Amino acid sequence: MNKKIYIQIQGMTCPSCEKIVTQALEELPGVTNIDVNKDKNRATLEVDLSSVDTSTILQTIEEAGYTAKIFDEKNRSNNQSSNGCSTGECPVPLSIEPSTKNQINSSTKLDKQRVTLSLSGMHCASCAALIERSLNKKNGVIRATVNFAAEKATVLFDHSVTNPTEFIEVVKKAGYDARVITPEDREKENQRKRKEVMAQWRIFLISLFLSSPMMYFMFLDFFKWLPGAITLPPYFGIISLILAIPVQFIIGFRFYHGMWSSLRMKTFNMDSLVAIGTSVAFGYSLFHYLRYIYETSSILGLFGQKIPELYFETSAFLITFVLLGKYLEARAKGRTSEAIQKLLELQAKTARVKQNGSIIDIPVEEVKKGDILVVRPGEKIPVDGEILSGHSAIDESMVTGESIPVDKSPGDMVIGATLNTLGGFEFVATRVGSDTMLAQIVQLIEDAQGSKAPIQAFADRVAAWFVPVVFAIAAGTFVIWYFILGSSLTYSLMAMTSVIVIACPCALGLATPTAIMVGTGKGAEYGILVKGGEPLEAAKLTNTIVFDKTGTITQGKPAVTDVESFSAFSPQEIIELAGSLEKLSEHPLAQSIFQHAQSHKISPREVDQFEALPGRGVKGNIDGTNYFIGNRRLIADQQLLLSQSIENRISQLEIQGKTVMILADEKSVLGAVSVADIAKETSKKAIEKLKKTRFKFGNDYR
Repeated sequence: MNKKIYIQIQGMTCPSCEKIVTQALEELPGVTNIDVNKDKNRATLEVDLSSVDTSTILQTIEEAGYTAKIFDEKNRSNNQSSNGCSTGECPVPLSIEPSTKNQINSSTKLDKQRVTLSLSGMHCASCAALIERSLNKKNGVIRATVNFAAEKATVLFDHSVTNPTEFIEVVKKAGYDARVITPEDREKENQRKRKEVMAQWRIFLISLFLSSPMMYFMFLDFFKWLPGAITLPPYFGIISLILAIPVQFIIGFRFYHGMWSSLRMKTFNMDSLVAIGTSVAFGYSLFHYLRYIYETSSILGLFGQKIPELYFETSAFLITFVLLGKYLEARAKGRTSEAIQKLLELQAKTARVKQNGSIIDIPVEEVKKGDILVVRPGEKIPVDGEILSGHSAIDESMVTGESIPVDKSPGDMVIGATLNTLGGFEFVATRVGSDTMLAQIVQLIEDAQGSKAPIQAFADRVAAWFVPVVFAIAAGTFVIWYFILGSSLTYSLMAMTSVIVIACPCALGLATPTAIMVGTGKGAEYGILVKGGEPLEAAKLTNTIVFDKTGTITQGKPAVTDVESFSAFSPQEIIELAGSLEKLSEHPLAQSIFQHAQSHKISPREVDQFEALPGRGVKGNIDGTNYFIGNRRLIADQQLLLSQSIENRISQLEIQGKTVMILADEKSVLGAVSVADIAKETSKKAIEKLKKTRFKFGNDYR
């Protein structure tokens, strides 16, 4: 019997999101009459609970990149919360493409798991397509995607049918290497990529060293004044052959290996183009050289002349230039990995943990959930957790972009890798390792780098047919020149070879993923998190930019903006009293007030009985009078009332995004000082420039 259920879904922001959720639900057995509505943030569907349970349905939606929960029809109106799409909130939509090759019993519950594989041995987009096709054919694989630029494969599979070990075997059968990676393996991956860059550079230099003499031989044909122009030509053939053999068959072995792997899978790739193109040039030259030896019984040319029809330098330099491209490609990938590594370096290296009544320092990797940690002023917070005792102000700009530290007290949550600016405290670890916010940010960037933009699907389809079409055009070129136009065999073969060697599907298959990798990596350096290829591609349609974080266009350093007097004290006297009290406080807002007083040559007074009031402000005695400066809580604690006019003025300042600190004595409110993170000098010019384009601007002061 079918039951109608309602699911509240957070994160849907466009019709594409509706389609993704719908397609994901359609995969489940026993789910019918699916109606997904992004405006109401809900899905309505009928479910045969004997075929699938609600937890599987919720898990399926979450795996598609959204959050979901079941709610009762009676309470629908109360649970439909508005969830507009603000900048950066749209999750990475995963294309739900059920594999027609995978025969998974629809009557059983799927044990869905996801694994990431590190791939090596790929040389072009065709290699990635071959691995992706092979993985998707594997029984139990729900969806597999391979990113050539990131050298990774992401596989969603039914763990009750298959496992990652079998995926590695599939990849190896296709002619490549793979291994399972976890977030903890990032450093090993970075080291491997750095070694790969150096290896590519060494191989290129060796190939260039062997090929350079042949380049000099070419120069001698055009510049007769160069040394050796008369004596060297007879030796061109034998020297070129000796130098070209290691380039062609040792350094170039990778291309033959790649071609053989693709042929075993009944397809072609870029290695096929390079291997066949260079082999034609090398083989043609070798044939003519052997024929010359047979006819002249000499391995050298005539005095002052070179042996004709030899093109060993062509194959050698083609391989050398392809290797240069491989090196540049590996270096670009490595630089993107370095951007992620810089994020990881924000994390504290050690943590101070309480064990058996004592405090010991341990590596942050050894911190376990539930451990009690101690943080001192100026230290980074090791992991995410909840404060148990103590008060402080935490600089969370690494996560939020807000430059002004956030006051923290017992019960408040703290984020790993953020900075404790003042005050020590103890907290309990609630999220460690790959569960911390920093780890999730890094994972988001890596997922974005491995995701495919919609336009890449078109490039992949073109690349899949590219190599066979190139071979067909090359064969047609030879037929036309040799049989129809009557050109010589040499000219026809060289024309055919030219078509083969100048064609490369890498430009098609590599351009988009490399752009995503570099773009998301560079964005991470500037604190911009791009959630994938589709959001990055959709960015070109942006017509409105909303800055909802004051630190985005500001200096990142608080400064006094307004000094208000609500008493007989002048504004100068207000800042004098405020600066005197705040001089003894370590809080960044307090220091900005003191520095403002100093910049206006206002000398602070002596303060007695100074006391910091965590989360509220400070108090002290000046010339026999007790003064207080802090937030509304402090004023309420002193049982002082704000008049309507004072309340209106303070609210007006707060609406402008300013932090207001109220100065009072034991009897009344005397004045207020507002502090804000002021705009950078370049922000105004940048916004004016953008306004002249098609953008609209707004600012959310909350």
